[in-house]
Amino acid sequence: MAFRGTFDHTLDAKSRLTVPARYRAVLANGVVLAMPVDQKPCVGVWLPEAYESYTARALADLPPLSSRLAELERFFYGSSQDADLDAAGRIMIPSFLAEYASLQREVVVVGTGERLELWERSRWAEHRQALLDGVAEITARVDDPA
Repeated sequence: MAFRGTFDHTLDAKSRLTVPARYRAVLANGVVLAMPVDQKPCVGVWLPEAYESYTARALADLPPLSSRLAELERFFYGSSQDADLDAAGRIMIPSFLAEYASLQREVVVVGTGERLELWERSRWAEHRQALLDGVAEITARVDDPA
């Protein structure tokens, strides 16, 4: 399933996020919450099998004794957490991930294909503008072979 759309949500006092209704059934068997590898200030919400596939692809070409492999394993597995939806369709955001992404109350849930991302509202607004500017620049180069 591809995650699409942008949704405004809030975290409650216990740092729980209500998952958009359209995705609750898909995420009902649990999720992986993780820092993104591009270090953007958000939290990724993955289906467990999608996160395992993603990390396996990222680590596959590194030699088994490589220090780079060990560092990426620390990053992928140390900065992620398994979570379950509660009966009300909420997930608890661990404090280390909420702090990393500056998530407090106002959260934007952004679909990015194989995952959802959780952004603090003002940071998303800034990033969205940079994203739109970047896409415009990339598409402007399509017809310019230089």
